[in-house]
Amino acid sequence: MRSRPAAGAAGIVKICVASAGRFHAFDLARQMERLGHLTRLYTAYPRFKVDGLPAAKVSTFPWLMGPATLAGRFGLPGLRERLNLAAIETFDRWMAARLAPCEVFHCLSSFGLQSHRAARARHGALTVCDRGSSHITFQNEILREEYARFDIPYRGTDARIVERELAEYEFCDLISVPSGFSLRSFVEKGVPREKLRLNPYGVDLSMFHPMPKRDAVFRVLFVGSISIRKGIAYLLEAVKRAAIGALDLVLIGDVDKDAARVLAKCDMPLRHLGVLPRAELAEHYSQASVLVLPSIEDGFGLVMAQAMACGVPVIATTNTGAEDLFSDGVEGFIVPIRDGAAIADKIVFLYEHPEVRDAMGAAALARVRALGGWNSYGERMAAMYQAALAARAGAGR
Repeated sequence: MRSRPAAGAAGIVKICVASAGRFHAFDLARQMERLGHLTRLYTAYPRFKVDGLPAAKVSTFPWLMGPATLAGRFGLPGLRERLNLAAIETFDRWMAARLAPCEVFHCLSSFGLQSHRAARARHGALTVCDRGSSHITFQNEILREEYARFDIPYRGTDARIVERELAEYEFCDLISVPSGFSLRSFVEKGVPREKLRLNPYGVDLSMFHPMPKRDAVFRVLFVGSISIRKGIAYLLEAVKRAAIGALDLVLIGDVDKDAARVLAKCDMPLRHLGVLPRAELAEHYSQASVLVLPSIEDGFGLVMAQAMACGVPVIATTNTGAEDLFSDGVEGFIVPIRDGAAIADKIVFLYEHPEVRDAMGAAALARVRALGGWNSYGERMAAMYQAALAARAGAGR
């Protein structure tokens, strides 16, 4: 039976959710459907890849986003950049032309500039820009610095996409961000704090749960894009510094071409398992002793919550959203960015203190369960919409 908003909620709100890709938007749409709010999901994914929603509430436009993704996958960044901008603008025009009546239009950043304008002009909707990373200017600046440290040219985000995002930040009523780190980057760039809404992502607690560990090997796990942005060089440095002979380093994810040269210089044994289906990840998390996420810039590292749900402690940088998931020294450790030595110290500590490692893993599991998964995320978002609509109605009286 579909649950309804909790007692005292303002009632049903008609909400349209939009995102060219999956990201967390499908989870948001499923939550809005669960709570009775969803009017429609707009996506560039083919319909068969959208699960858990009535087909009548899903509109798809997959014609351009697929080629752009393939161009990136085959190492053609120039072509991908050209196709990506065309795909974004075409998707936005397509969506704006057919946007269903709604009270809230919630769209991932860069994809909805025209649609936000249409939502407000035609339907009087509250417009919400959803930014999963730090402020786009902050992101470009810190990544340009990072690439320079490795003497690697930084292409950056297409200036026209940056312009679109900045226009969305200015136009929209609210900007949703997933972490305190992301929120601070917006405030630092001059966005009014009252426009920002913090709502950390959830995790699928039915998919991610502890499984028996099959061996006694101390295993360090990384999950995600193996890239300069994700700080892979600092993980390799940390493992080398830790100098634990029996350590098993496992990397799961695709290798970004810029990080390939960093991996090529690695003179330590490691296992790279490539990209794995999400359904298989819980088993790999459960075989790990610790997950390390050394990102330079990461709006919210969802892999942290997934690992915690499998009873695994986390070492993560300050720029991952870790502070919104766990307390330093309780369920894991939070370290500065670009500090392989700090990561190494925490790895060695967990190796030398298995009882503390086990206690942290248990605390991580309890913490993420208490956070409530995607259901709590959806309920917080619905409450934010309702509060904003009520404040707007009050101001208009």
